[in-house]
Amino acid sequence: MYKRSTLWTLIMTITLTFALAACSSGGNEPANQGTGGNTTTNTVDSGSGGEGGDVTLRLMWWGSQTRHDLTMEVIKLYQEKNPNVKIETEFTGFDGYWEKLAAMVAGNNMPDVLQMNFGEYMTQYAGKDVLADLQPFVESGTIDVSKINEGLMESGQANGKLLGIPLGMNALTVIYDEQMLKDAGAKVPDLNWTWDDWKAAAEAVHAKTGEYGTQGFETGNVFEYYARQHGQKLFNDDATGLGFDDQLLADYFQMTFEQQEKGTYPTLDVIMQHEAIEDQLIVHGKAPFDFRWSNQVVALTKAAGRPLKLAPLPGPDTAKGMYLKPAMFFSISKKSQQQEEAAKFIDFFINDVEANKIMNGERGVPVNDEVREAMAADLDETNKMIFDYIDLIGENSSPIDSNFPPGSSEVLAALEEVNEQVMYKQLSPAEAAAEFRERAESIIARAK
Repeated sequence: MYKRSTLWTLIMTITLTFALAACSSGGNEPANQGTGGNTTTNTVDSGSGGEGGDVTLRLMWWGSQTRHDLTMEVIKLYQEKNPNVKIETEFTGFDGYWEKLAAMVAGNNMPDVLQMNFGEYMTQYAGKDVLADLQPFVESGTIDVSKINEGLMESGQANGKLLGIPLGMNALTVIYDEQMLKDAGAKVPDLNWTWDDWKAAAEAVHAKTGEYGTQGFETGNVFEYYARQHGQKLFNDDATGLGFDDQLLADYFQMTFEQQEKGTYPTLDVIMQHEAIEDQLIVHGKAPFDFRWSNQVVALTKAAGRPLKLAPLPGPDTAKGMYLKPAMFFSISKKSQQQEEAAKFIDFFINDVEANKIMNGERGVPVNDEVREAMAADLDETNKMIFDYIDLIGENSSPIDSNFPPGSSEVLAALEEVNEQVMYKQLSPAEAAAEFRERAESIIARAK
């Protein structure tokens, strides 16, 4: 925030900013180094010298340290093949990412290429009209999407424009520690297991070991599945309001609250102590279940140093609830001065076999059919499991819901806040469901 100060101070600040930018543009060393959820800014140098080094791209993404390390390797490979390109990178955790991006948009300082998420965030930034339409780059062949499923490509459309290129296929999953469950005499998940099976297994592990029976849920994702499996939706078909009844949300809140009371579900204080993916309860052998996206088992398994398995979320009616999702997108800033080069980088990221072998499924199963086939023979056990899981969900799922209204990111934030009030015993499940509906309808009406 700037207070009213002298014009001279403002001029000197701007001058210093441009001087620093000019000095750092050709640097080979990281501008700042960090790990975990902290922002990291690097300039990656291919070491080739290039022919003039005349193109600089800024690239930003969220994710774990594993994603950061692998992405930096892919960038190095791209620069070796394109020695006239320098790529400056910024990396942070998921929550901090959206705060940072919002500040960049407000400051007219967006990166050229940015990671974008399906649903509420795509809707939000499409509404801000800050993302470039990528259809011209597809039509020119700069971004080759000929080997990508048409339905998956449609997920990157909003407001009649193609605003994101999917980087991988993903699905919600229960990541579980099979040995921990077997040691407790608990049921191992399968395609036909139920929420009652989940409760029984969590309680058996807690009784046997004194540890938790599950990691805490990300409420928006898990409740969306819960609504779908009960024949309802997060938002209604015309995206003007909620698509489920209050009793369903109250039942969901009651289920998780009861498990917290039994000691099988961690308190919010414990959950916040284990926010980094490399520090989850399942990594430390303190819970047998972790509900999240299938690609994240790569980082979890690496951190745990032992095998972990995948299963669909509990039933009944699992196929009604499950869906395949674009893991995430790359988008291009509408104001980028390097859109053509940005598009070339995206094409490389999704279509180059060597690049995808480096990423090794960390952003989800590759979207290019031929890339998947080329990788199949060399997959490690974790990634073979992920590929097989995506095939399983493809055969046991329903189409994804794309009816996210403007303001939906704020609605989902409100859902998390109301869930916290239940877990802290500030609201009953029924009171929380009613409170959420009132807040959600107000947000959606205001955002129209």
